Amino acid sequence: MKEFNLKTADIEKLFRERTPKVIGMKKSFSVLVPLVEKDGRPHLLYEVRAKNLDRQPGEVCFPGGEIEEGETPLQAAVRETVEELGISEDETEVICELDAIHNYTNFSMYCFLGRIAYESVKNAKPNAAEVEELFLVPLEEILEAEPYIYKLSLVPKTDDFPNDIIGFPDGYPWRKGTSDVPIYRGFEHVIWGLTGRITRNFLEIIKQSRSK
Repeated sequence: MKEFNLKTADIEKLFRERTPKVIGMKKSFSVLVPLVEKDGRPHLLYEVRAKNLDRQPGEVCFPGGEIEEGETPLQAAVRETVEELGISEDETEVICELDAIHNYTNFSMYCFLGRIAYESVKNAKPNAAEVEELFLVPLEEILEAEPYIYKLSLVPKTDDFPNDIIGFPDGYPWRKGTSDVPIYRGFEHVIWGLTGRITRNFLEIIKQSRSK
């Protein structure tokens, strides 16, 4: 250990100045959940991803994307929203940060609640390379909807794990898991997957506040 020449003061300085991360997360993304008031009623704004995209073509999502180096999650959410919707940053108001998702496929998804005027949405010029179309869902209607929940099984594949090395020659009792996949039907497009999870979490917060 002599080659490290470790000093307690140096270790303390390193970790005091470091920003904590989630272990194992290889990429980070950020999305905006836009509220849009139309005809006096709040709506949620969704995108349909362009069909020529390499990743998740044609799927429904919120505006957002990968966080670039040197960017905060908030900055990424606003930048991606402006780029994808073809609106100005002044037309995007961030209300607060929502709950994040740390996914089993080794990425983090940061979420922010925002507000965009209906006029801005009407006059938006979505980036055709990324966005097929935009659509609005009345908040009251999706609050009343009950999503279909698919339980996705997460089973570790450990056939070649070196059980002898860790002292379990007969095999280690790995834990299995599940991940909920909410599917909202009955709207202009089906809302599901991560977007469905973000939507359900947002709606549950509202429902819980109304039940108190």
